[in-house]
Amino acid sequence: MSITVACSDEAPSTDAPLPTTAASTDESEPTAAGALPYRDPALAIHLRVEDLLERMTLGEKIGQMTLVEKNSVAPSDIARLGLGGLLSGGGGSPRDNSPTGWATMVEEFQTAALESRLGIPLLYGVDAVHGHSNVVGAVIFPHNVGLGAADNPELMERIGRVTAAEMVATNIHWNFAPAVSVPRDIRWGRTYEGFAEDTDRVTRLATAYLRGLQGDSLSDRTSVLATPKHFVGDGGTSWGTSTTSDYRIDQGVTDIDETELRTVHLPPYAAAVDAGARSVMVSYSSWGGEKMHAQSYLLTDVLKDELGFTGFVVSDWEAIDQIDDDYGTSVVRSINAGVDMNMVPRAYHDFIDELTRAVEVGEVSIDRIDDAVRRILRVKFELGLFENPYGEPERIVDVGSDSHRLLAREAVAQSQVLLRNQRSILPLDPNIEALYVAGAAADDIGMQSGGWTISWQGGLGEVTDGMTILDGVRNAVHANTSVLFDRNGRFGDLAPGTEMVCLAVVGEFPYAEGFGDVAEPRLPDSHLALVEHMRGQCDDLIVVVLSGRPVLISDHVEDWDAVVAAWLPGSEGDGVADVLFGTEPFTGTLPYTWPRDAAQLPEPGDDALFPYGFGLTGNG
Repeated sequence: MSITVACSDEAPSTDAPLPTTAASTDESEPTAAGALPYRDPALAIHLRVEDLLERMTLGEKIGQMTLVEKNSVAPSDIARLGLGGLLSGGGGSPRDNSPTGWATMVEEFQTAALESRLGIPLLYGVDAVHGHSNVVGAVIFPHNVGLGAADNPELMERIGRVTAAEMVATNIHWNFAPAVSVPRDIRWGRTYEGFAEDTDRVTRLATAYLRGLQGDSLSDRTSVLATPKHFVGDGGTSWGTSTTSDYRIDQGVTDIDETELRTVHLPPYAAAVDAGARSVMVSYSSWGGEKMHAQSYLLTDVLKDELGFTGFVVSDWEAIDQIDDDYGTSVVRSINAGVDMNMVPRAYHDFIDELTRAVEVGEVSIDRIDDAVRRILRVKFELGLFENPYGEPERIVDVGSDSHRLLAREAVAQSQVLLRNQRSILPLDPNIEALYVAGAAADDIGMQSGGWTISWQGGLGEVTDGMTILDGVRNAVHANTSVLFDRNGRFGDLAPGTEMVCLAVVGEFPYAEGFGDVAEPRLPDSHLALVEHMRGQCDDLIVVVLSGRPVLISDHVEDWDAVVAAWLPGSEGDGVADVLFGTEPFTGTLPYTWPRDAAQLPEPGDDALFPYGFGLTGNG
């Protein structure tokens, strides 16, 4: 998704009329629970789906195909139009951004949906891309780039289970994750959403995470619906091909042949389908001269027919609008191509009207509508929403719990990659006499968490609960050790002969999607100046780099005694301290080739600064 929304739970009112084929208000049919076959949990799901589908009007069917952003919906429209889903975009929190505030908001939306003629429950979706990351107080795991460095499928499955548990505690059952992109150019602002440049590593980690989210059965009370994204080839777009806003590569053109598309980018989806994926999100990108949302060959022939995907296909945020200048044409082409549910996300009356018109004039067949709605309903039944439409709010005490944070801390430690370690400086002795720590990034939860954290683009400072790297360092050392911190690295006059062991924490400022597209991924000049200043006064200089991708450091790295790629570790900075002080070993390896300079991009080759898979153990 690609838009942020206001942090409010108050929806605007609307006086827009119902479409001419709106849901019937005929109350002559029985609606009591258990009176109709589709409400009987003892029946096979396919029988329940067919019974419900036969009872639906065209308006109700199109309502199920409509996914609306929660700040844009008129509450009365939820039942009146029989909307299929609501979502929170990045930053789309309730006014009370707390686990309780989220649970209350979603419960109210779901209650409204159940008041519709047929009582079909909503799917509520969020981008819980590294933990339940819109919610203040939820645990924030490392972004996928770090988890790719850890390369531990068992860890990924546990992270998926915890993320699902925190989601259902807030009454949410649908996660727009995992990203199964295979990024081939680190200039892309979504590089950190990908696990690795290697298809095999992406596949094994993404499928493990999907299994964790969905559990042994989707009907389990602590399972949520996963959404592999963005189908297909979003990681292979070419620099300078994007036509969206000021983006340079995000949402651009994947200019490769079908063999490469199938070899590099398709396998994670095949594996996800085999692992039980029931929802897939389409990419903004283009291939073969056509936007992916209009690609009937890929969406229907390949995904649904060849791979055997029987779940539903959902669009990205306003993505079908990019197909054609005429909105009606965009609606027709996307639905006929195989999009089952459209993330409108705001002008939902326009979408409903256009799709209704298209069916009435024969541009979209009723069979295509029925196929889409059948897929959506099937997944809702599989999730058990008709029996348990809410979540597990009694588990709300577990959101951000100590046990969940311990798992995140473990993930952080495993994700750290040691790039340089002259004189075996690392690990540090916890009994060291003094440690001089510098850099604003050392004491900033927002910076160490990156984008998609509470808001779409992320932010600086105390955006949520957690432990900074500085806090982790202070907790790791002996009580007699002096930890001196200055964000600018200015420690005043020291006694002659004072040995200075220094830790500089530097990194990229938070960003998301195309806002992170940069021709030369670098550290901010101010951060490099800080490290240069410290080099002039420190005997041993350790540099920890926070970033969503490899950054260009070859002009400086020879002056740094030890270098750690910490990626975007999330809320538990003590995991970084664990490897700095040897509580945990360095085991992470590079998920992306680290280029020597910008001229090597997009493919650094054999002369890279550090090769794919590189990582020291702490003794080199």
